[in-house]
Amino acid sequence: MNKHIANAQFLLRLALGIGFILPVLDRMGVIGAPGSNGVAWGNWSNFVDYTHSLVPYLSRSLADIAGLTATILEVVFGVLLIIGYKTKWAALGSFGLTLIFAISMFFFSNYRAPFSYSVFVVSFSSLLLAGLPHHKWSLD
Repeated sequence: MNKHIANAQFLLRLALGIGFILPVLDRMGVIGAPGSNGVAWGNWSNFVDYTHSLVPYLSRSLADIAGLTATILEVVFGVLLIIGYKTKWAALGSFGLTLIFAISMFFFSNYRAPFSYSVFVVSFSSLLLAGLPHHKWSLD
């Protein structure tokens, strides 16, 4: 594989993986308290409120389950992408999860939100990563 593509694939894996882990740390309160600079949620309750705003057709308790499921998947996909293990499957999962997120933002938040926050870019970058051949920095 072309060295530039291998390097780009490695950097894309890291960017996507870290991009999944940091929001999880935010919703767990690790990054800072609600309202702190650079903190989106700061705690689980604020995150579930946001989740519920994106899936208003679910009850609050089901939104909590959806948020927990998304969080678990983000941790799994994030770690797999960072370490380069099962990259294709992690990238496909990342694509599906972020596409659902982007569509929910589009319809239930603001049609510009998934573009302003580059969620479609993340989603389709994940799909592109899934289609790239494995390289030496991958454990697959």
